[in-house]
Amino acid sequence: MEKTWRWFGPNDKITLDMLRQIGVEGIVTSLHHLKAGEIWTREEVSKMRNFIESHGLRWSVVESLPVSESIKYGGADRDILIENYKESLRNLGREGVTTICYNFMPVLDWARTDLDYPNEDGTSNLYFNRAEFAYFDIHILKRDGAEAEWDAKTLERVELLKKSMTKEREHTLVENIIVKTQCFVGGNITDDDEAPLTTFRSLLALYKNIDIETLRANMKYFLEAIMPICDEYNINMCVHPDDPPMQILGLPRIVCTADDIRWLLNAVPNPHNGLTFCAGSLSAGAQNDVNAMSREFASRTHFVHLRRCQVMPNGDFKEAAHLGEGRADLIDIVRVFETSLRERGLCSKALPMRVDHAPLMLGDEKMGYNAGYSFHGRMLALGQMAGVMAVIDREFKN
Repeated sequence: MEKTWRWFGPNDKITLDMLRQIGVEGIVTSLHHLKAGEIWTREEVSKMRNFIESHGLRWSVVESLPVSESIKYGGADRDILIENYKESLRNLGREGVTTICYNFMPVLDWARTDLDYPNEDGTSNLYFNRAEFAYFDIHILKRDGAEAEWDAKTLERVELLKKSMTKEREHTLVENIIVKTQCFVGGNITDDDEAPLTTFRSLLALYKNIDIETLRANMKYFLEAIMPICDEYNINMCVHPDDPPMQILGLPRIVCTADDIRWLLNAVPNPHNGLTFCAGSLSAGAQNDVNAMSREFASRTHFVHLRRCQVMPNGDFKEAAHLGEGRADLIDIVRVFETSLRERGLCSKALPMRVDHAPLMLGDEKMGYNAGYSFHGRMLALGQMAGVMAVIDREFKN
């Protein structure tokens, strides 16, 4: 697979020169200065592509070309926004950037309660504390009907949390759940939003009457509208699984399980409608057999995220070491995708891969990197996965 790296543009503290030195081959990025719904002009796309190529790298994947909320919930302006999206796709295709990672998650792009949960070895990872998230939902967000959507054991933990919860920790939960994990990915909340909870409640209200079937219908409508452009420019659309893969905050989420992915791929059977196989997001769901899913969906996978999670008996989960404990066997997953490429007669570089959500280590925590996107932690993970790929490549040659 092609070794890629998520890079957040010219203002990223991790430079393209640094990435070239550590063996990165392709860049995964977006036009972060543009808001969801704006047309990506050919001039803007070309400017970014040329900048990346001037550093000896290539723009391998767009992550992401955001899908506006109105497209997801079926607002009055969704057809206008879909036309804008199609024009952005055309301009990307004209510049030869043809792998597009996107998601169809309402409101929240991803969710964690802790951004630097300590590990025994002195590193730290992202962590999802189910009880703290439920506390946020019930007692901070104060969402109507929230308590009825949580199981009894989680509610017991919430009651214990109430006894020790502080205003400072409540503020941190708001920051972690709806600000720090969202602002740098073109999310709905910005880091200078003075009333993030008010903004967040107004976004949730947009989905008041949207259930799973309605969201599925809206996704199918969107994909069918853009497939002719994908056919014309050979663009692969690869949806990212929901993170975490569970229903949260009363929102419908439709890319959580193997059944969800089967529905998506069958609803729009065009081969350009495919998957970002994020082993990390999928492994956060105890219901998912991630390795079996990699085998089933390999032929419709256009982009791979190599990471994995460790799920606790109480429903909490944390990012796990790439070669340590975790619910997915990344060595087996690499072998699955490398085998699939060869069986389909494709070049081994035809499938971009990036490591993801690696630990903070060796001073990463002092650098102000975006949550989940350390330098040293990801460099370690990239080295590990590059070694795995090298061994598997040798197996094929022998």
